[in-house]
Amino acid sequence: MADPTVGEERRDHKDVDAGAAFVLQSKGEWWHAGFHLTTAIVGPTILTLPYAFRGLGWELGIFCLTTMGIVTFYSYLLMSKVLAQCENAGRRHIRFRELAADVLGSGWMFYFVVFIQTGINCGIGIGAILLAGQCLEILYSSISPHGSLKLHDFIAMVTVVMIVLSQLPTFHSLRHINLCSLFLSLGYTALMVGACIHAGMSANAPAKDYSLEPKKSSRAFSAFTSISIIASIFGNGILPEIQATLAPPASGKMLKGLCMCYGVIGLTFYSAAVSGYWAFGNKSSSNIFNSLLPDNGTSLAPTWVLAIAVIFVLLQLFAIGLVYSQVAYEIMEKKSGDVNQGMFSKRNLVPRIILRSIYTILCGFVAAMLPFFGDINGVVGAIGFIPLDFVLPMLLYNMAYKPPKSSFTYLVNTTIMVVFTGAGIMGAFSSIRKLVLDARQFKLFGNEVVD
Repeated sequence: MADPTVGEERRDHKDVDAGAAFVLQSKGEWWHAGFHLTTAIVGPTILTLPYAFRGLGWELGIFCLTTMGIVTFYSYLLMSKVLAQCENAGRRHIRFRELAADVLGSGWMFYFVVFIQTGINCGIGIGAILLAGQCLEILYSSISPHGSLKLHDFIAMVTVVMIVLSQLPTFHSLRHINLCSLFLSLGYTALMVGACIHAGMSANAPAKDYSLEPKKSSRAFSAFTSISIIASIFGNGILPEIQATLAPPASGKMLKGLCMCYGVIGLTFYSAAVSGYWAFGNKSSSNIFNSLLPDNGTSLAPTWVLAIAVIFVLLQLFAIGLVYSQVAYEIMEKKSGDVNQGMFSKRNLVPRIILRSIYTILCGFVAAMLPFFGDINGVVGAIGFIPLDFVLPMLLYNMAYKPPKSSFTYLVNTTIMVVFTGAGIMGAFSSIRKLVLDARQFKLFGNEVVD
């Protein structure tokens, strides 16, 4: 018996495929888009914000954080408008790659977006498994300091859980998980802020020093690295796929979803950045938990608070890994699924289980093999997020709406493209430099995550 949902999917498409009909099922409301967007943007990467402020200082740090927030909100809003315009013209796009190829009229743009999106999604999938394994290792080490289990054992455990969760068939089916993810991000941010305030006021608190590096060249280099970090934290690269999960028409709903997401961003990003940088200044670690749990001293915050925060981070990483796997699953389903069969028919269920399990196992294997993947991911973030989230949306809007070249909108969009192209190049250079400097610490299947 055919799945009744099939007939509801994408009637406005000439060629409906299983990836569109199943994975990118259009049933969602605006708050569901808000859950998906929040999970895609507000993650454990916010724990690096005090470190980003370390290279910028107070004034420039607050300015850059605010600017990135305004620019990305504007960028995502423009992309939503381009998607709505195409839909009104009878060309509804549910994939970033197809939108870019249609509006820009270039076949190579399709493959460019596929390449960049694949790099981002695989990178985050691998990184989520690696960080979740590290969270389990932290909890295990606090209970059994001399235990025999290694990092790769915990990565294997996380991979098994991810294989089970990956069988949720549609992006829309993640809405409840992503609602939990939203609350988890608020939870560990609140715990981290409280821990940083406690640490900053304790007798063992490090001396507060907010000075920047003395050499102008080093200061400039650190500033560009910090800007790249903040830009990557605001990125997501899958907005068209998220908008595709909304029941048409989507444009007004997407604006509401963005407002929900950026409300959470306002609460979490500023509080995490300000409290962490206030407590540790230019001694802030790239993961604030490392500052709160120094190797050569006692914990600067109650260990039970940090343990709960680590558990919250661990649980949210499962949601993040699932969200960023949806594009890969959609591509698999498009090639392997049969839209004329039911979503849960044997014909579609067996390939789905096999392909998604293989993909997750490969991500877990890379995470275990390359525990220094964070450095590689930095390069992926600079090369990936900035083109997809800061450059292409402006270009798509200029091409689709064709504002006069002398108009304020055209000038603003062009300025953003130029500035962030430069930031992306500098960020990629910074990340590659860090990769080279850390190379001597790299060890395949090692038990330590290179910071």
